[in-house]
Amino acid sequence: SALRKVARVRLVNGFEVTAYIPGEGHNLQEHSIVLIRGGRVKDLPGVRYHIVRGKLDASGVNGRNKSRSKYGTKKPKAGAPAGGKK
Repeated sequence: SALRKVARVRLVNGFEVTAYIPGEGHNLQEHSIVLIRGGRVKDLPGVRYHIVRGKLDASGVNGRNKSRSKYGTKKPKAGAPAGGKK
């Protein structure tokens, strides 16, 4: 039983939806402004949206080296440590 990270998001049209926060760790707080995209989470009933990492207030995932574009992570500088910063 995992602790899935979700957020209640109020959209500009007044709807309030539940959105999944992908990746390990996040920096979102109560009044953060986020961009959401469609895409459900199979093991969470009623969660039909994902938050886009690396846009607006949702930062990218630190230390991510593979599938970086999906998690909003910048390309690491040449010669930087492989683990990324914690």
